[in-house]
Amino acid sequence: MSALEQAKYHIFSRVTAITGNDSLVDDIIIDYPPTPDMGDLSLACFVLAKLNHKSPVQMAQELAGQLKSDEIIAEVKAVGPYVNFTINPEWLLPKVIAEAHSKNYGANNSGNGAEVMIEYSNANTHKEYHIGHLRNIAYGDSVAKLLEANGYKVTKVSFINDFGIHVAKALWQLKQDPTKTYSGYDLGSLYATASQAIEKDEQAKLEVGQIMKNIEARTGEDYKLWQTTREWSIDYFAEVYKKLNISFDKFFYESDLIDEGRAEVVRLLEKGVLKKSEGAVIADLEEYSLGVLVFLRTDGTALYPVADLALAVKKFKSQNLQQSLYVVDKRQSLYFEQLFKVLELSGYTARMEHLSYDFVRLPEGAMSSRLGRVITFEDLYQEILAKIVEETKTRHADWKENDIIKASTALAIGVLKFEMIKVGASKIITFDTKEALRFDGFTSVYLQYAGARINSLMAKAKIKVKPDKVKTNLLTEAKEKFLLLEVAKFPAIVRTAGAENDPSVMAKYLFDLSRMFNDYYHSSQIIQDDKDLQNARLSLATSVLMVLTRGLELLGIAIVDKM
Repeated sequence: MSALEQAKYHIFSRVTAITGNDSLVDDIIIDYPPTPDMGDLSLACFVLAKLNHKSPVQMAQELAGQLKSDEIIAEVKAVGPYVNFTINPEWLLPKVIAEAHSKNYGANNSGNGAEVMIEYSNANTHKEYHIGHLRNIAYGDSVAKLLEANGYKVTKVSFINDFGIHVAKALWQLKQDPTKTYSGYDLGSLYATASQAIEKDEQAKLEVGQIMKNIEARTGEDYKLWQTTREWSIDYFAEVYKKLNISFDKFFYESDLIDEGRAEVVRLLEKGVLKKSEGAVIADLEEYSLGVLVFLRTDGTALYPVADLALAVKKFKSQNLQQSLYVVDKRQSLYFEQLFKVLELSGYTARMEHLSYDFVRLPEGAMSSRLGRVITFEDLYQEILAKIVEETKTRHADWKENDIIKASTALAIGVLKFEMIKVGASKIITFDTKEALRFDGFTSVYLQYAGARINSLMAKAKIKVKPDKVKTNLLTEAKEKFLLLEVAKFPAIVRTAGAENDPSVMAKYLFDLSRMFNDYYHSSQIIQDDKDLQNARLSLATSVLMVLTRGLELLGIAIVDKM
């Protein structure tokens, strides 16, 4: 139990002892006052007042009168319908500093080892990896890290759509000029060109349809060309994952699941979950207000629910999953409701959840792979990296080239990821490179700079902080206590962000913490002649650094030593 949790439990125990009611664990809410000068913790008295037939203000006054100060609580006061508490700094500060310097600070076992599979980065081969995919992978990977920090056993998987009409279109375009040399990166532009070229060309549409059938039949030159180009895409994706420092425990491919999916379709036809309709195979979900989901077209070719059905079955047969999470954009919300309903009707009762997210837009408008109007990951990465390298060279003319590239690469990846997860998943992101690179805003650069500043302090002091040797009684400034109280909130932030599958909770917290530290840094002299005071303040600074490092790790972002 963290120091802050101990303080909250202490208050709860004393309140229940006074009221004589220990069944209020879910009703007594201990939160934080709106401003630090009002106290450290606050108890709302609305529920207690109702139970005791008193006004909330009267209840707060009576409780404050009975709750005397002790070793943990330094001051108690009623403020309207609230009772505010000031925690004794002599009790709090050494505990928080020790906790912040401990291994895996913030981790907990609330998940109790429950097995969760999270599926994300479901890219399509033969298409670009663009900034919309970047939001998916940054969000999914951070959710996975947060779940692990909360004690879940997490399996990270990616389901690659390597079949489908988009593949046939890309191959059709490639065959128009087979003498050219292409790579995985180029396949997306081939798909976009084909999509526009065949829009009003009926013969071309027939040719694309035949290519699709040949691929599904797994015979002939089209199938061989599919095998070759598929590997181009997979290699291209691997390069993206390596740059982003993201890995998966398993990869699933649609092409490996189609046959199993078709067998599952037959089983569900026999069971009556699916039915034939005008030559197609569908799930009629009208009675659940979910419309109709088509599994097989009238020509017998499979749509993506076929593979998704097989994958869901495979997931639950391979592991003792308590939960299966799907990170896919909001356009697929109805589809996942339909898929989950079909699985439910098939007899699967495990918890499945769609973690949806909204679009990423450019300042000039929405993107479209079909129209070829996208910003690819590679183009955006190179643009941001070039700007950061230029800025770093300007700031540090004496740095070696390797140091410039190392720091700039970490900063560039931080920018790309942070912009995708700093706001809630339900909000649209308009990616603005200029704003993302600001040193004075809600950016990864700002957070990483705070960490680099603390590392610089440590290098200048030339000492190693020993938390158990620090004289915390020297930290008497109000800002010092407020900053350590913010550090103490970290375990609760990890728990909340994990419970809500929301990395933006962590991002906002780290920004507030960095802003508080920078304010303290500018107002207080940390490196000084009084070594005891210097060590105490350095222990405070390194506590902040530990939280920044750990918090950014949970967002998939690395701290930089200098910048």
